[in-house]
Amino acid sequence: MSHDCKTGGNPLSTELCGITLDNPVIPASGTFGYGQEFAKLYDINILGSISFKGTTLHERYGNPLPRIAECSSGMLNSVGLQNPGVDHVIAHELPEFRKIYSKPLIANISGFSLDEYKETSEKLDAQDQVGILEINISCPNVHNGGMSFGTSPKAAAEVTAAVKSVTHKPVFMKLTPNVTDITEIAKACEGAGADGISMINTLMGMRIDLKKKKPVLANQTGGLSGPAVLPVALRMVWQTAHAVNIPIIGMGGISTAEDVIEMMMAGASAVEIGAANLVNPYACKEIIEDLPSVMEGLHIDSLTDIIGAAL
Repeated sequence: MSHDCKTGGNPLSTELCGITLDNPVIPASGTFGYGQEFAKLYDINILGSISFKGTTLHERYGNPLPRIAECSSGMLNSVGLQNPGVDHVIAHELPEFRKIYSKPLIANISGFSLDEYKETSEKLDAQDQVGILEINISCPNVHNGGMSFGTSPKAAAEVTAAVKSVTHKPVFMKLTPNVTDITEIAKACEGAGADGISMINTLMGMRIDLKKKKPVLANQTGGLSGPAVLPVALRMVWQTAHAVNIPIIGMGGISTAEDVIEMMMAGASAVEIGAANLVNPYACKEIIEDLPSVMEGLHIDSLTDIIGAAL
């Protein structure tokens, strides 16, 4: 499946745990649904992979409305993991995905207990379309007062070990940036057997409606994404690349080919594009098309050459 991109191969290709991607560009979970809307606009097979909508064991309606708020250089969301549940995803969404996309997918998985993470992960691990499991540990741990699993190294390690105990495919732990030292969380995941790290999830933020004198979002706070978070994401990826020896999928505010290269120089082997898809549905396509000329201008022969160049 893999080929050496330095021997006359594809200069855009990259690798994640033995899976070769034609390019490092992956739509981030929750910003690309199950690909159907985007497949009407362009051939989504140009994408490196797709991280599909976050999946939980049971169907979730999500948070009350309103759950989107605009900011000057990004957006806040508190969608609340709205999804039809893992069994429906396997029975309906994955067969529909197969009609429009032929490469290995990334299954983004959330849970509110260790058992939920294990059961959902085991079911998706068994699907041949899924190449990588991306485990979102930004969910509130219902057995621990609602603190997110990803804010404690011990809890992050427990989820990692639980998922690894029932799966065979590469497991990437998706980390929350809302912590004091993200490298401690990343090292705990690596120590518990994680094959890779996805980072960062959204930063907590809020907006206030001046006329109503209350928060814009029904949930009061939400996750900040968009260009505003890129410098934070870069800093955290760079720190984590120093701290662990497993690959990183970098994300947070990426909206141009230059941003992709910057994130890879910080230590990412691939990138996910999130909020940019909601602003411009052709964002991923345009970034992939722009990469060769940007690489040429920077005298980059192969993207794999620049992974961690800034370390």
